[in-house]
Amino acid sequence: MVTCSAARASAASLILVPALFASALTAATASPAPPRPAQQHPAQDGADGAFTPGAPGVGDPYFPQAGNGGYDARHYDIRLRYEPRDRRIAATTRVTAVATQNLSRFDLDFVGNQIHEVTVDGSPAAYRRDGQELIVTPRPGIVKGHHFTVAVAYTGAPNGRGSGWIRTPDGAVSLSQPQGSATWFPLNDHPTDKATYSYRITVPEGLSVLANGEPVRSFLAGGRTGGRAGAPRTVTHLWRSRRPMAGYLAMVAIGRFRVREGRSPAGIRTISAVDTSLMQDVARFHATTGKVTDWAARLFGRYPFDSSGGVIDNVPVGYALETQNRPVYPSAADVPLIVHELAHQWFGNSVSLRRWEDIWLNEGFATYAEWLWSEQHKGRTAEQFFRQAYKRASAKDWERPTGRPGPKGLFDHFPIYTRGAMTVHALRTTVGDRAFFRILRAWTATRAHGHGTTRDLIALAEQVSGRNLGPLFRDWLYEPGRPAMPKRTNRPSEDATVLNRSKSQSNRA
Repeated sequence: MVTCSAARASAASLILVPALFASALTAATASPAPPRPAQQHPAQDGADGAFTPGAPGVGDPYFPQAGNGGYDARHYDIRLRYEPRDRRIAATTRVTAVATQNLSRFDLDFVGNQIHEVTVDGSPAAYRRDGQELIVTPRPGIVKGHHFTVAVAYTGAPNGRGSGWIRTPDGAVSLSQPQGSATWFPLNDHPTDKATYSYRITVPEGLSVLANGEPVRSFLAGGRTGGRAGAPRTVTHLWRSRRPMAGYLAMVAIGRFRVREGRSPAGIRTISAVDTSLMQDVARFHATTGKVTDWAARLFGRYPFDSSGGVIDNVPVGYALETQNRPVYPSAADVPLIVHELAHQWFGNSVSLRRWEDIWLNEGFATYAEWLWSEQHKGRTAEQFFRQAYKRASAKDWERPTGRPGPKGLFDHFPIYTRGAMTVHALRTTVGDRAFFRILRAWTATRAHGHGTTRDLIALAEQVSGRNLGPLFRDWLYEPGRPAMPKRTNRPSEDATVLNRSKSQSNRA
């Protein structure tokens, strides 16, 4: 995710901070339903002992209430009707999961909206709300290893105002890093619990719908919005994402769009859209997206999803977000910004975080992808970007550690984006291009559709390079102050040979 500004000196800088999530929670809509008392569920015998409640969080120190314990979400089926006239949604979300313990009750992350019914495996379940927690008590308890489906029916008028479900002049779009998804559907909202998704979105005829994954079909629903005489007929759009996804990357965009679908030069399916109120050329945007996707696949390894693309929407935010398959850009998208958000499809989306503290793994690599693109397209080299940042950074810039930024510094520009990219370049300089690009491709291949930590990356880099890299990463990620310049281990001519080879490789997804 990066901010978008025509006046910025570099292609990316961050604006979103965790405070936006707090704003999303308070503004997320609707009249909550009065609390219903949860069923008192005494311990009972199960296959592995007593039934106990699932934890209300996964233990992330930056977001203690994020995610939930006791189950593993496998699939989300979101069925949502949107009425632009009154900005309201009516939805049912079905979460298919497997219990990882004997569950007496479990939590979902969900805020705002009015809940009308909660069922587990088709039977009514008791529920209550506590802050962002929707606490569900099924009858009876759920045995460890059992696959179950919880369905939540709700209505509301969500308005994330910067994060979550965001209203646009002709519809809405969801942009949810780090926790905004809870404003519009219930989920296990932490990157450690990835799942597949399907969407069934009903809107007035004349509006388009885009989402993660690929379109299945659209059909005229036959009814009229709200059942009102004279209201437009509705169209239902089906989308499905077969690849696992972290909840904050879930995206639905509703509005009037010019849509292009085709394939990149290397054959990757690409779906792009531009809001009809904006001037950006959809054909050029579509072609650039395909070109960048192919380039990234040659450097980073096979494209990890079934389609690429992007959405340029008239959305009142100051940042772009790497929503899976097709990032969302506000108002416009230049080439460096497209490079950044598409690089996230490998770094952050396919290989996801286990804890938010490691956000530099997402943003540092995506920023470095911008430097690589420039280097390989007759612009400044990565070394020039690195030296310029090293020279211009103030003593204050170096104070916040990149690998331990704290919740308030989670999206600070210099430590996370710039110093994160500088850390990547320091690694490249230290191990040489041959080992460096092997590390990149091994990281994205061995952890595809999974997770990774900084410790995992260091271990892989040491294995591939045969070097002790602990001191390098310690200085660049965890020590305040300006690190020493890294020392080059191979000649520039050897690096050029590796880069020229990577340019000529083809990779068909």
